[in-house]
Amino acid sequence: MPRKSTLALAAAAAVALPVTLATSAFAHGYTQSPASRSYLCGQHKVNNCGQVQWDPDGVEGPKGFPSGGPGDGRICAGADSRWSPLDDQRGGTGWPATKVTAGGALPISWRFTAAHSTTSFRYFLTKDGWDVTKPLTRAALDLTPYHQENLKGRPPANPTVHNTTLPQRHGRHILLSVWDIADTGNAFYQCADVDFG
Repeated sequence: MPRKSTLALAAAAAVALPVTLATSAFAHGYTQSPASRSYLCGQHKVNNCGQVQWDPDGVEGPKGFPSGGPGDGRICAGADSRWSPLDDQRGGTGWPATKVTAGGALPISWRFTAAHSTTSFRYFLTKDGWDVTKPLTRAALDLTPYHQENLKGRPPANPTVHNTTLPQRHGRHILLSVWDIADTGNAFYQCADVDFG
């Protein structure tokens, strides 16, 4: 192969590789409403967030929750130490909470920087009586999703809104949103603080 052709191919590969990596690196999303912890960090509405303030849509971890996935105490961060400030309960009341009504409607809005092929979106709530001062565990959650949307491998629209109806609860809770990706071994985890009053 002539030297000019080899150099042209190398130059093309050098340009294509970062574009390919950037496409997969930015195939992420977050819950905007109710405002997730990562979204609040990305909007600089809370402090001491660490790296998640620059990558609020990157809270990705192993899928398979609740039988697999992130370990207890590391759920909100998707078991990724870069996002560990999301697991800090901040005394139980340090995260801003969205006011909600038991038995009422709660639209959940997702924004994507790029959408993955999707298995499902699942929504979990903590149980009444959970310890709001301790990091999120499976024992604190009702492990049956109160709402689920199945996409069967389709990518979601951007934005996506799921209209959910909340179960009965009292006081402050964590709403755990899990976006299960169809074509990778990962899921995206979003924790939002909600207050039933």
